[in-house]
Amino acid sequence: MPDRANAPRVAAIVGPYASGKTSLLESILLATDTIHRKGAVADHNTVGDSSPEAREREMGVEVNITEAAYLGGAWTFLDCPGSVEFLQETFNALTVCDVAVVVCEPDPARAVMLAPLLKFLDERGIPHMIFINKIESTENRLRDMIEALQAVSDRPLVAREVPIREDGKVIGYVDLVSERAYRYKPGEASDMIKIPGHMRDRKAEERQEMLEHLADFDDHLLEELLSDVVPPRDEIYQTLAKDLAEDLVVPVFFGGALQDNGIRRLLKALRHEAPTLEETVSRLGIEGKDPTLQVFKTLHAEHVGKLSLSRIWSGKVKDGLNLNGDKVTGLFTFPAGQQTKVADAPAGSIVGIGHLDGTETGALIGGQSAADAPPALGSLFSLALHAQKQGDDVKLTAALTKLCEEDPSLRYEMDADTGELLLWGQGDIHLQVAVLRLARQFHVDVAAEKPSVPYKETIRKSTSTQGRFRRQSGGHGQFGDVYLDIKPQPRGAGFAFTDTITGGAVPKQYIPAVENGVKEFLPRGPLGFPVVDIAVTLTDGSYHVVDSSEAAFKSAAQLAMREGMTECDPILLEPILMVEISVPTEATSRAQRALTTRRGQILGFTPRDGWAGWDVVQGFLPQSEMHDLIIEIRSATMGVGTFSWSFDHLQELTGKPADDVVAARKAVLG
Repeated sequence: MPDRANAPRVAAIVGPYASGKTSLLESILLATDTIHRKGAVADHNTVGDSSPEAREREMGVEVNITEAAYLGGAWTFLDCPGSVEFLQETFNALTVCDVAVVVCEPDPARAVMLAPLLKFLDERGIPHMIFINKIESTENRLRDMIEALQAVSDRPLVAREVPIREDGKVIGYVDLVSERAYRYKPGEASDMIKIPGHMRDRKAEERQEMLEHLADFDDHLLEELLSDVVPPRDEIYQTLAKDLAEDLVVPVFFGGALQDNGIRRLLKALRHEAPTLEETVSRLGIEGKDPTLQVFKTLHAEHVGKLSLSRIWSGKVKDGLNLNGDKVTGLFTFPAGQQTKVADAPAGSIVGIGHLDGTETGALIGGQSAADAPPALGSLFSLALHAQKQGDDVKLTAALTKLCEEDPSLRYEMDADTGELLLWGQGDIHLQVAVLRLARQFHVDVAAEKPSVPYKETIRKSTSTQGRFRRQSGGHGQFGDVYLDIKPQPRGAGFAFTDTITGGAVPKQYIPAVENGVKEFLPRGPLGFPVVDIAVTLTDGSYHVVDSSEAAFKSAAQLAMREGMTECDPILLEPILMVEISVPTEATSRAQRALTTRRGQILGFTPRDGWAGWDVVQGFLPQSEMHDLIIEIRSATMGVGTFSWSFDHLQELTGKPADDVVAARKAVLG
C-alpha cells in the first residue's frame, strides 16, 4: 500500500449522541500509544468531553482536539459533539478536516440519525468513512445495516470487511481487499487466522460487489472486471484512496471501541487512504500566500483571552507573527488533548492562536477559498435571561457577545415588545450549557425563564372622546383640551395620526405634542399590551393664552386615549408564525399532529428538496405554542427533525385563552 503520510492530517470523529465517539477516540489514543490507559465517559476521565459541562452531562458539548502519531504519520483528531443541539460545532470542525469518521450503532432503525451529518458531508464533498461501533453486541446483519445507511447517504457505501461470527457473536472480520481474516483480541492487535471455510463464498461475493462499486468510477478497473482479470491489491488500494479523496464512495468498517476491536484496521485505512493536506487544499479551492489558515472555532479563556482554533493550510505560523492585522501572542498545539505552547507550527496543523481580535470564526486568513464557511443554524429555542446581581447587565451583554462569537448558533437580542433579553439557540440543553458557561467562564450568574409572548391589542369600534387637562397652582397653570376620533385600521396598517383643526382651536405648535401624547399611550392599552392598527384624528380643542403648553396638551391627549380606548371594544392579538417542519416521511403525520394540538393550522406538505424520503410540513402556529416545539419534533424523529419559522401576522384571540393572558398581564403590571 502507498505511504500517504506527509504533513499532519486531520480526522473529525462525528456521529449521533451515544454512538461511542469519545470511546473510539480513547481506543485510537491507546492504539497509537498516545495514552497508556483508557478513560471512560462514566468515570469522567476521558481525553474527549473534558469540559465541566460535558462531564456533568456525560455528553459532548464542544469539539475536543487531540494529537496522535501512527506509523510515522502525524494526526489531529477532532472529537465532535453528537447531540443535534451542538451541530454547529460539528459542522464548523468538518470544514477543516481531511476526512470524517462517522460513528454509528449497529441498529438499522437508528440509521436515520445520521441523515443531517451525511447530507452535510455529501453536499460539501467532504471525504468520509463509516465506522459501525458496538458490533460485538448485536445480532443484526451487517448487510441490513448498510442498506439502512444507504437510504440516508447520497454516496454509494462500500463494505470493506465482513464479520466472522461464532454462536451469533462477531468475533473478527475478513478484509475484502487483502483477503485476510482476523480474530479480535480485546485491548490488542487482532490475530490473523485462516478464512473460515463457510465464509469463502460470502467473501468472494462481497469482494466482487466492492469492486463493482469502484468500477463505476474507474474505466480501467471496469475493463479488468469485464475481462475476468483480478486487479492487483495495490491498484485497489489506490482506487479506494482516489475515490475517497473525491468523495465518490463511502468505505464502511466496523468494530467495538470498548474492547478496542477493529481500531487498528481503521487507523491503517486512515493512514493509507485518507486524503493528504494537498488534496484537501485542492478540494476546497484554497489559494493564497504563506501562511494561509482558517479559523473554525473561537474561545475566550479567562487567563489567555481570545483563542482562535485554526487549521494551517500552507506555510508556517510562528508566535509573534502578524496575521490579519493582529500580532500572534501565544501559539498552542494539543498533544493528548492538553494545550501546549509552541514557537511555531507547520502546514496541516491544528493550532490555537492568541489575540486575533479582529478575526471571526470561519475566516480564511491569507487567501481565498471556493468553499464557504457553514452558515449559522437557525434559532429554534429561546430563554429570557436576567442578571442575578444588580448592576451586572452590562457585564452580561459583554459575556453574551463572546459566547455567541464562540458558538455562531447562539444569538441574543433585546425584545423591543417585551423588554426581555432573549438568548436563542438549538434547544433546551444547548441553552442550559450556555447559562452554565456564563457563570463559569464569565462569572455572570443569570436566571433563565420561558420568554413572554409579544401580544398586542387593537380595537373593533370607533369613538370620539375628549381629554381636558387643567392644573392650577401658584404662578402659571396648565391647560390643554383636545377632542379625538379613534378608529380601527386594517390589520398590519399600523398607527396613523392626523388633524382636522381649523380656526386655531389648537395652535399649530401644540399639535405635535398631542401626537406625542397619543404615541406615549400606545405601549400599554386597556388590556395591558401595545396598541396597533388604530387611526387617531385630532378634531377640535381649546387652549389658554397663558396656561397652555406642550406638556399640557400631551397630558390631555393621554387622558383622551385612556377614556376613549375602553369604549372601542379592545381585543387581544396574538402573533402567528409561519413554520416549516422538516421530518422523515414516516414522521409526517406526527409533525402535522404536533401543529394541530398546538392550535396550529396545517397548510400542506411537500417533499423536502434534495432529501429523499423527507417531507416539509407548512403551517401557521401561535407564537405562544412554539417554545418547546423543537423538543416534540425531535422526540418524534430520533432527534433529526427540525423547523424554521418567521413572523407572519397578528390574529385575534378571544374567550378563556384571552382572559387568561390578560389576567396574567395585569398580575404582572399590578
